[in-house]
Amino acid sequence: MKNKYRLSTAVVLSLFLLGGCDKKEDVDPSITSIAVGNPDFQTLEDAALRGNVAVLLGNKNPNDPQGNFTVFAPTNAAFARLGLRTAQDLTALQQPFLRSTLFYHVFSGSLAGNDLTSGSTSPSALGPRRRIIQRADGSKYVNGSKILGTDVRAANGLIHPIDKVLLATNVDVLTSALELQKGNVFVKPELTFLVEAVVYCNLTAALAGTATSPKLTVFAPTDQAFKDLGEILGVPLNQPSDIRKLPVATVTAVLLNHVVGGSQGGKFTPELPENSSIASAGGAPVMLGVFNDGVLTVKGSGNGANVANMVIPDVQCLNGVVHVIDRVLLPL
Repeated sequence: MKNKYRLSTAVVLSLFLLGGCDKKEDVDPSITSIAVGNPDFQTLEDAALRGNVAVLLGNKNPNDPQGNFTVFAPTNAAFARLGLRTAQDLTALQQPFLRSTLFYHVFSGSLAGNDLTSGSTSPSALGPRRRIIQRADGSKYVNGSKILGTDVRAANGLIHPIDKVLLATNVDVLTSALELQKGNVFVKPELTFLVEAVVYCNLTAALAGTATSPKLTVFAPTDQAFKDLGEILGVPLNQPSDIRKLPVATVTAVLLNHVVGGSQGGKFTPELPENSSIASAGGAPVMLGVFNDGVLTVKGSGNGANVANMVIPDVQCLNGVVHVIDRVLLPL
């Protein structure tokens, strides 16, 4: 943890040095120029090029009287958490989704650090609003991403570096899963077993909704998680349709163990109650581990000592938040 802290501090300091030009010299560089000139933002630069937003953020904002943007800027380490370390890695994402993701990091206008108060929200260029969360230790997060620093000044706005890529779909939980299943997010389809299970159990309506619907926190197992479950059960789950080899009542009970509503619905990782249990939609408890490096482990009552890890946390959907996990949560 000490090394990570030093790295984060170095990122912030280098940004301030680069962004804080002497007033006697030329004006501050643009947001794009700062990303290009700072090695800690190499992946962001590559993403901006592939997502076709580099030119936009290199110029004045035509929709703001002062010509400013505010960007929550993921570091290289933030992209690496998603397995995205090089320009080639970014081709694992569909270009339209990458472009939308980058827009979710952008605010039209100036959003200064002192405006990032706990509980406040701000619209994004994508549309969905992001929420500022402050933990008891004083650390601040935008959704589930820790704010490493604020107010790095550019000629066309401000930069706030963050430790995780912000993810949003601008559709409900069900449609978000379907987009992954169809390969419209990652080039390789994902959550195909989960979608098959939801359809098999007639639970599609439970995951659909709008921005005004009751919010859900959904733990979504990967395809590999379902394949691993098949080995445990002694029922090979090699393709999504194999889910139908299991009794529908059993699959339904398992799926409901991954959905949380009520007071714990729509929660990002920094606001989930660590070291505690929360009630699932099926009634069985879901146990949460320690909040560490921006994520928590998750465990069902039937998982024994085996915990699930969050591989893609904090995906904002219209009717809740999805955390993709690497193990199926089993009820009693």
